[in-house]
Amino acid sequence: MCKGLASLPNSCLERAKELRARLGSFLQRPDWCLSCCKIGKNKPKPEECLRWKESFEKLLASKHGLCAFTAFLVSEFSEENIAFYFACEDYRASKSLANLPAKAKKVYDEFIGSDAPREVNIDHETRDITKANMAVPSLSCFDLAQHKVYLLMAKDCYPRFLRSTVYRDLICRGDTKTKQEKEA
Repeated sequence: MCKGLASLPNSCLERAKELRARLGSFLQRPDWCLSCCKIGKNKPKPEECLRWKESFEKLLASKHGLCAFTAFLVSEFSEENIAFYFACEDYRASKSLANLPAKAKKVYDEFIGSDAPREVNIDHETRDITKANMAVPSLSCFDLAQHKVYLLMAKDCYPRFLRSTVYRDLICRGDTKTKQEKEA
């Protein structure tokens, strides 16, 4: 271990390891690629960015909106919320009922369980209900937890995203571009 790191308290080192693991697993997933948010041809048009302000649903329905919002959540170390939301969507879309128990366990272990590496912030009652639902997994066993996480994102993360510099820069970039086009 590096001498500088050795002088840090163990709690800091454990937290750093945890964050590294969370971000590493997130960034390795091909379905959560953040490249669409980088500067280049794929940047969203300002009109599209302005539509995101109309509702949380419009933000999630937009490929670029989802990408920008996910990048924002990563910057705030709360990307587990959007990852859990879409893991539940994927789970609910399962075609094979025979695979439900294994898929349910995977989602539960990753996001709900006491040792979950990407534990979502839900109340104990919701956690207990979800745990009880695991006894006989159905397509709706995560519905309550998913709804709670969705509300958390809609009422807390989404307004902060709209006030963030990331979002304002996307809007301002369009205003600057429009002014430059008019002057030319």
